[in-house]
Amino acid sequence: MKKKFRGYISSRKCLNDFIPQKIQNLVIRDFCQNNNLEYLLSCAEYSMNKSYVVLKEMINSIKDVDGIVAFSIFQLPENLKNRTELLKLIISKNKSFFFAYEKIFIRSKKDITKLNEIWMIKKSIENKNKPWLSAKK
Repeated sequence: MKKKFRGYISSRKCLNDFIPQKIQNLVIRDFCQNNNLEYLLSCAEYSMNKSYVVLKEMINSIKDVDGIVAFSIFQLPENLKNRTELLKLIISKNKSFFFAYEKIFIRSKKDITKLNEIWMIKKSIENKNKPWLSAKK
């Protein structure tokens, strides 16, 4: 019996671009097929900046599925504390969180640490490519 996973998509910028929801769903569906997971239709996050209402509701009502497959880790909150709390909550419910684009999974606190390290590396690279941020007056 395949494990059931609900998709999570958004209409905000992700990876410094707007990724159409249709593309996000295709990537998630392909990820599920390649990993022998049953794909359940995605929930779409509200477009308001820093809104995670849909994601929080998905996690709070996750009883009937084995986890969530999001398009990217960069759909999670930018704030380290908020991001970590959401991920710990899903682990506390003995569920998994997959990220299709990066092919990353969260099943333990160690996985959260790894995800946060990847997040910080990407942000450091982005900031390094913006020399005006480090310029001192």
